[in-house]
Amino acid sequence: MRTALPEPLRPLEELILNLRWSWHHETRDLFRSVDPALWDAVGHDPVRLLGEVAPERLERLAGDRRFLRRLDDLAEELREYLTAPRWYQSLGASADSGGPARAIAYFSPEYGITAALPQYSGGLGILAGDHLKSASDLGVPIIAVGLLYRHGYFAQSLSRDGRQLERYPPIDPDGLPLTLLRETDGAPVRVTIGLPQGRRLHAQVWLARVGRVPQLLLDSDVDDNDRAARDVTDRLYGGGGDHRLLQEMLLGIGGVRAIRAYCRITGHPAPEVFHTNEGHAGFLGLERIRELVAEQGLTFDEALEAVRAGTVFTTHTPVSAGIDRFPRELVERHFGGDAENRDVPLERVLDLGAETYPDGDPAVFNMAVMGMRLAQRVNGVSRLHGLVSREMFGGLWGGFDTADVPVGAITNGVHAETWVAREILDLVAREAPSVVEAGKGWERLRHLPDLELWRVRRALRGRLVAEARRRLRASWRSRGAGEAETAWIDEALDPDVLTIGFARRVPSYKRLTLMLRDPERLRALLLHPERPVQIVIAGKAHPADEGGKRLIQEMVRFADGEDVRHRIVFLPDYDMALGRLLVQGCDVWMNNPLRPLEACGTSGMKAALNGGLNLSIRDGWWDEWYDGRNGWAIPSADGLDEPDRRDALEAAALYDLIEDQVAVLFYDRDPSGLPRRWMEMVKHTLAALGPKVLASRMLRDYVTELYTPAAAASRAMRADGYAGARELAAWKQRVAKAWPGVAVKRVEADAAEGPHVGGRLSVRAVVELAGLDPADVAVEAVYGRVDESDTLLDPSSVELAPAEPDDDGRACYVGEVPLRRSGAFGYSVRVVPRHRLLAHRAEMGLIALPPEPNRVPNGALR
Repeated sequence: MRTALPEPLRPLEELILNLRWSWHHETRDLFRSVDPALWDAVGHDPVRLLGEVAPERLERLAGDRRFLRRLDDLAEELREYLTAPRWYQSLGASADSGGPARAIAYFSPEYGITAALPQYSGGLGILAGDHLKSASDLGVPIIAVGLLYRHGYFAQSLSRDGRQLERYPPIDPDGLPLTLLRETDGAPVRVTIGLPQGRRLHAQVWLARVGRVPQLLLDSDVDDNDRAARDVTDRLYGGGGDHRLLQEMLLGIGGVRAIRAYCRITGHPAPEVFHTNEGHAGFLGLERIRELVAEQGLTFDEALEAVRAGTVFTTHTPVSAGIDRFPRELVERHFGGDAENRDVPLERVLDLGAETYPDGDPAVFNMAVMGMRLAQRVNGVSRLHGLVSREMFGGLWGGFDTADVPVGAITNGVHAETWVAREILDLVAREAPSVVEAGKGWERLRHLPDLELWRVRRALRGRLVAEARRRLRASWRSRGAGEAETAWIDEALDPDVLTIGFARRVPSYKRLTLMLRDPERLRALLLHPERPVQIVIAGKAHPADEGGKRLIQEMVRFADGEDVRHRIVFLPDYDMALGRLLVQGCDVWMNNPLRPLEACGTSGMKAALNGGLNLSIRDGWWDEWYDGRNGWAIPSADGLDEPDRRDALEAAALYDLIEDQVAVLFYDRDPSGLPRRWMEMVKHTLAALGPKVLASRMLRDYVTELYTPAAAASRAMRADGYAGARELAAWKQRVAKAWPGVAVKRVEADAAEGPHVGGRLSVRAVVELAGLDPADVAVEAVYGRVDESDTLLDPSSVELAPAEPDDDGRACYVGEVPLRRSGAFGYSVRVVPRHRLLAHRAEMGLIALPPEPNRVPNGALR
């Protein structure tokens, strides 16, 4: 039951039920003032605070005029924040096809908004939380959809011998900052999806307010369900394949139905764009197809085109193991037989998730593949990850070169107000107020006073040391240690020692234990008499990942050593609160994944915004934004086929960097005791990296590069009774049927004065169109450097123009290729489908090529 507040304190409930408090410092200050000791004891959870504060204290606050003035001012400030126009509203109305989307639906299986709402496991959820917060700050009209897990992810502790232990404390939604979504008559909203054998899965919908963003969380723990159905939303990423499939059906299919109910009840504009955050929510596309077939009379193919046009799919993993792949027969059971919907035939469902490419497994249903087939716009989460994704999924687009695979990239960002320490924000506000107020003037941060910046950095390091000692003591006591065995913890860590942070999930590719490769070398770094290093580590292994658990145990056993335990600590139960403490307090953020298996990684971004420096393998975001002055790049041996040898080389390079560069620079002090060169790197990092790593930059990129074009494409499909969708579906069917007969019959080239750099090569192609209209295709010359096997490297292209047919009546195309580079040079001609409603010429995966590329006449250019 919620606390009944005295009438003057009723605005407190308004503040608590909007999760903006999780990143609004003034509101958190107000909560703290209710009862400072209790605020810390309840882990800064305002719902628990009001549930446990003494009634006498509330009565006193109800008569405290100063407190009430602060309360009323903050409530009014929140109302203004929720209603005043922001950046997105400056983009103009959406009446024409070029305007921004009226609303965007954002689906994710997990969200890291605050530690008080434990519905996340790692980076995917934290990124989703930052996405929503920045959308709120910018006024982007997102409706978020997820699941409410009654046991969250898991709470982590350690056994006596350092093994990870899991427990799943129950979560009471009434004790969270949530309200039930209700019909106008007060009845709770229910969404229902069909299951095999006539069973039904029901869910109620909880509503969270993330600033301006409504977040809908589906909860299957309702009386209408049998025991198995009630447990569908029991825990995040729990259970076997059948359980996970049901979760993803509820998220995707049930999520669309929850949005429809929310918009109907509140009058919120219906989403024009649907953003699928990883493949878990991919079934939302099937539900939208069903709606269009049932309600608009479209065929499956016509509905598919309408759905694709307004869908954005973001892939977050560069490893196949990170993708949900279900047995084909499991999907058949849930979408076929008595569960089949005639508007969404089983075979069409199975086709969407089929791995119909080289090395694909015909026995599985791939959720990421389905997500890509249901989305016209696909992106990875860093520039390098975009390249890896094009290579990983290139088979979906037939014979196109990797560079032409239509998977783009928008590099992740982080929500500064969530992750940056109050002290850093205050310092920047004093010295460069335009950065805080308008996100401008970042160069002024190069002139931050060294003394003030160093004082703040030491304070943050000291806070980390104090909290690490508290958590370390609690961990040792839970492992069975007595009071005498924990006395050493009072001296563990040192607020004046170079502090390195390492915290993340613990799959093998993130290499938690790479630093243990040479234990004696690590021990020497930790215990160096003049330049000691201390390392604070946290991380969770998935409960089913025995390999990850062994890595944690290996790390804990080393950190338990009496000679080093004051310099290296493992802190269990990694969550947002601990993560914030680490990125704020560490001097260096270390990341050493197997390149290129880190899709982005954002913890180092958070550390950078707090004045930390990065020490990382050049993977994810660090690959594109490392500049030699904002940290250190660990040399990668990713060309080696021997994993053991690779680890040895990269670990040695890591030790060398810490010993010879990082520690030397940190302890290099001037007569006043300040590390001036270190401070220069910190200030350069803040000035140069700061504006890049913000989630506000990321959201603007999504709006301009993906959401707005997707809204325009969706409108083009819907116009005139879905005439666009009908036209494109019919055109695709006609082109696909004719395509086996399309061929490049002959290619001719002529360089009038002999091939030379700066000249031009005339190209003529004869093409068999197999009955297609010339307007249905684009014929392009593709050219560039070639290797020894005549493969084109980093090719460019130019479209050829129609010319008079040849003597056999076949289509001819002509054009010129610029000869810009010396060396081996080749060219080819390709034919691809063309239509005004395609987002990309590779979209259909159809291409016609001559048997082999051609070298420019006379060999190499000079």
